[in-house]
Amino acid sequence: MPELHVPAGRTLAVLGPNGAGKSTLLRALGLLSQHRVSGQVLLDGRPATPSLMRGALAAVLQRPILRRGTVEANVISGLRFRGVSRREARERAWPWIEALGLAPLAGRDARGLSIGEAQRVSITRALAVAPRVLLLDEPFSGLDSTTRADLLADLRAALAGQPTATILVTHDRQEALALAEDTALLIAGRIRQHGPTAEVLDQPSDADTARLLGYTNLLPPALTGQSHTLAARPEHTRLVLGPADGAAPGEVVAAGTLRRTVALGVATRVDVDTCSGPLTCLQPGDVLAADLPPLGSDVHVTIRHARAL
Repeated sequence: MPELHVPAGRTLAVLGPNGAGKSTLLRALGLLSQHRVSGQVLLDGRPATPSLMRGALAAVLQRPILRRGTVEANVISGLRFRGVSRREARERAWPWIEALGLAPLAGRDARGLSIGEAQRVSITRALAVAPRVLLLDEPFSGLDSTTRADLLADLRAALAGQPTATILVTHDRQEALALAEDTALLIAGRIRQHGPTAEVLDQPSDADTARLLGYTNLLPPALTGQSHTLAARPEHTRLVLGPADGAAPGEVVAAGTLRRTVALGVATRVDVDTCSGPLTCLQPGDVLAADLPPLGSDVHVTIRHARAL
């Protein structure tokens, strides 16, 4: 496996599908795995030990683990566990309680919190101990879109300027884009691509990484006449509703047969079968059935922003 280096003050996202080994990798990096793993974990250039990592590490899991008591008591529990007095723990924790929007909930029984509120408590508890290494194991999983967006924004603001090396495990590329300067793509237990987040998310290196990043339309040379296989996202693939007059600059045109249309509210999904496999188009807005060719018709699609593999 290639070397993963996470400098202080930066966030690395490990992006992969379910079952890729993301959580296993995270546990190995934190020396938390009960299984034998190969490779070496270094902290400040020296081999990390369990005792060293315990003092440097904080982790946030998919499902928040809270103790009995108030929100404030849960937030300061990490500091108390490290031997900090209650008074000092409260002084050190309150700026984080306020930064993460928990001040109005500080006296509430933690057992009555929503999932989103409980995850805020878990994240605040981890940040309050000023960890040198912060491990985030899909912390936004199961949250509704509004709660997720708010927590993403608050966590991004909280991490800004902190000397913490953060590793975020996720299957969502938008979370990687929102939080991480660097991203590694993990597929079937192997790092397949690694680099600056914007570069990795927009430049898949092969068919597997393309699918992971949403480039689910794969167009071989036989279909497009190009010299390489191209990959494109459905939102960049459109059904031609008028005459196919050729490709505009930066576009590719492919022919196929209209198989299915599904209205999705904000867009209409159009499935087209080609000689090289299916393509999925997303037409913006609800397209009236009368505006679409009959199923089984010969059609053309245009592809923008296609990436060569």
